[in-house]
Amino acid sequence: MGNNLKSSELVLANDGSLYHIHLTDKHIADTVFLVGDPGRVAMFEELFERVEYKTQNREICSVTGVYKGKRITALSTGMGTDNIDIVVNELDAAVNIDLAARRPKTTHRTLNLIRIGTSGALHPDIECGSLVASEYALGLDGLLNFYAHDEALFEKDMNDAFARHANLPPQFQKTYLAKGSEKLLDALAFDCVKGITATACGFYGPQGRQLRLRTAIDDINHILSTFNYNGHRITNFEMETSAIYGLAKLLGHNALTVCLIIANRPTGKFLSDYHPQMKQTITTMMDRVAAM
Repeated sequence: MGNNLKSSELVLANDGSLYHIHLTDKHIADTVFLVGDPGRVAMFEELFERVEYKTQNREICSVTGVYKGKRITALSTGMGTDNIDIVVNELDAAVNIDLAARRPKTTHRTLNLIRIGTSGALHPDIECGSLVASEYALGLDGLLNFYAHDEALFEKDMNDAFARHANLPPQFQKTYLAKGSEKLLDALAFDCVKGITATACGFYGPQGRQLRLRTAIDDINHILSTFNYNGHRITNFEMETSAIYGLAKLLGHNALTVCLIIANRPTGKFLSDYHPQMKQTITTMMDRVAAM
């Protein structure tokens, strides 16, 4: 790839910011909280002592401010790994590409990307209201297959073991497995349940839910919950983490996901009003980031 990025590849808005996120380098703190729900960004804003910048474009809403002396950005991604592909690539472009010259910068800026989300547990002992931190992420979505990468950056042995265990039909995407940031895990999620988070490309069929359509694999949740690799089990199901971990690994950023469990798939329980727990989770993680 040449040094000058074409307008059709590095797509910018009229104000020179990134096309979807509407942010430039100066708007982005070193620590970026990623949430799916645009309305959840307001929970961060309420905690800021001072707001520096805020913007919204479609489902992507962001605010940068100061909390206990720490500069922090909160940004909504919307749902799914397709949105994560946009957001993480554009966050990286904003801080590591000279947008005016359309060339990568000579120095690399590393971001801490922290997803705070909701998820469904795959084991009866992980109750609704629990916090699960993703030590690893299993990508069932196939996003990383579109990027050239060194397999040494990823957990090949664990992924190969899952492939043998699952024996998925040939029409399914090749899976990938990425590890989160040990530094962020130790600093922010020391008291959380830890495990492998499975990331699906949808909410219904891809996560084994059957309404009027039958799924191609009747027992996907059983396949996932019975996998164990050297004591590491797949704890939960969601729709974003594998893309965050995979892209962060390729682009040189730190990533961690902490999810509030609002559904337990084996027991059928669902936490319908989880907003107080989510607000407490955000406050706790903000406090821990401020103390880093």
